[in-house]
Amino acid sequence: MPSIIDVRHVYKAFGGLKVINDCSIQVEQGSITGLIGPNGAGKSTLFNIIAGALPLDSGQVLLDGEDITNRPANELFHKGLLRTFQIAHEFSQLTALENLMMVPPRQAGESLFDAWFKPGVVREQEDAVRRKALEVIDFIGLHHVRNELAGNLSGGQKKLLELGRTMMADARVVLLDEIAAGVNRTLLGDLVSNIERLNRELGYTFLVIEHDMEMIARLCDPVIVLAQGSVMVEGTIEEIRNNPQVIEAYFGSTAA
Repeated sequence: MPSIIDVRHVYKAFGGLKVINDCSIQVEQGSITGLIGPNGAGKSTLFNIIAGALPLDSGQVLLDGEDITNRPANELFHKGLLRTFQIAHEFSQLTALENLMMVPPRQAGESLFDAWFKPGVVREQEDAVRRKALEVIDFIGLHHVRNELAGNLSGGQKKLLELGRTMMADARVVLLDEIAAGVNRTLLGDLVSNIERLNRELGYTFLVIEHDMEMIARLCDPVIVLAQGSVMVEGTIEEIRNNPQVIEAYFGSTAA
């Protein structure tokens, strides 16, 4: 399969501290690729560079063959590259359903001219967006809280809602940043199942930062290990688990 994300020889430093050091990774289209490594390995920095939230110092990032180096996040959104966050970013005073309806860009109701002179167009588009939002909220299993304020949802429900927002944007590539953090095991099972369904049924590509190795083992192939801002090794989860370099990076040279 061709690569949809291609990171080439990326460097990033903060002051004199080099956080990303000649890092190159490829994410195949249609894959669920894991990105793991010890704390301070540079995982979140690399995510922020790919997602357009942080400029790189040198190197290149390609999306489906197009150079997107240092493109802003809002531009990448329109190209189908989205990310979630370790701490969910919901509109707390809107309902779960309204949070989903906020996502599609360039809605007619955002234009004062259309609101005044094309109310029929506005209503028709709002109805279409609502129908899609209801389909999405059913898919992610939150129909029972669709009219609840998003700020009142549990941590796991907020993570499911973030996943639903990527569906409202018809994402092609989703960067998942520690989606298991703060989620109980039941809802985590729902999250994992939804990620698998989005990948299998809708062809979503995922790049996943995660410390939950059970989740990585179930979802991800391949798995990329970062250490000190560079790729240490890439392979299946079994190859990673049995790699002496990885064991030393996580647990130190005295690990059994």
